Amino acid sequence: MDRKDDYLMYPKYGSVKTDWPNLAARTMINREPNMNPKGQWAYEDGLMLNGMYAIYKSTGNVRYLQYIQDNLDRFITDQGQIKGYHYGEFSLDQINNGKAILDLYEETHQNKYKIAATTLYKQLLNQPRTAGGIFWHKKMYPYQVWLDGLYMGAVFYARYQKLFGIQDRLDDVMAQFLGAYQVTHDDKTGLCYHAYDEKHQQSWANKDTGHSPHFWTRSIGWFVMAMVDVLEYLPEISPERAQILDNLKVLLDALRKVAEPITCLWYQITDEGERPMNYLESSGSFMILNALAKALRKGYLSETDWGDFLDEAYPNALKQFVSTDQHQNVNVNKVVYTCGLGGARNRDGSFAYYISEPVVVNDHKGMGAFLMLSNEMKYRFE
Repeated sequence: MDRKDDYLMYPKYGSVKTDWPNLAARTMINREPNMNPKGQWAYEDGLMLNGMYAIYKSTGNVRYLQYIQDNLDRFITDQGQIKGYHYGEFSLDQINNGKAILDLYEETHQNKYKIAATTLYKQLLNQPRTAGGIFWHKKMYPYQVWLDGLYMGAVFYARYQKLFGIQDRLDDVMAQFLGAYQVTHDDKTGLCYHAYDEKHQQSWANKDTGHSPHFWTRSIGWFVMAMVDVLEYLPEISPERAQILDNLKVLLDALRKVAEPITCLWYQITDEGERPMNYLESSGSFMILNALAKALRKGYLSETDWGDFLDEAYPNALKQFVSTDQHQNVNVNKVVYTCGLGGARNRDGSFAYYISEPVVVNDHKGMGAFLMLSNEMKYRFE
């Protein structure tokens, strides 16, 4: 695919034709041989490792697989115990790394990875739920559904079942996706709110709807990636699977309407690009574009409907968010560090709150999403 707008990126950084997947993967190996020096079992590391694995699968470079194994083996003992994991917290965030564990199990068939993955699966079997059956995001966030949680927990839930031949719980996976969409979806805009409080009691929750006050782009990015990822683990002929795909299309259509019109990218607060202090944010934009690129490759979306949009957005994303240094290490810029609701800091979900969170470079929530997106776009440019 030849592009007339390669010049959009600062030339010393590269262009859409640059081998971004290999550059970014080598950057992780060189810059962060230990992905988490603090020894924390962190969900964003799983996102980054999933990106590394995708690039390994497309290139066959065993250094990338070795990087994944070296880093996970810092946490997983020979007996399959997971250092830093706390079952009793019932945190969906702590499940996300399970997808990288399943990658290693499929590659090596080492039993310790199956044992570790099974520990995470058992958490989901006992995860607290809303009255409607949707997983709480964490035990410390009772009766709350966060969009992030579908990526963290429900995709692993489906993949574990598919891998190990479990036939009787895929209905629950689909119910998680359909239920979360139902309680967070806004009929007016077509977007999904960051979170929902079933009790309508949290300080951030709308007392009538239970919704958080704003649409947050990265939370929607997690959700659309999760919907795309889970489809391959669900029964092909299923009204629930078809509904998940329909919901994905509705949400993506809504996102296209609020994308910044020149760049086709998204602001930190998704639908309020005109407000002072709002800014184009990289991790959420990369996640949405990754979901689009994978959905196009898998045939879930029409090339006619979405191909031009994606091919317009990707070079703009490179220009806005990506740079390289003199050693050809990749930097992913303009990543909001973290955003949540409630908790010890009593985060109120206001516009001022979302804008106040630090914006950082090379956080794994941004780098992981870029690894995935650049790999998907490689398929388009081959």
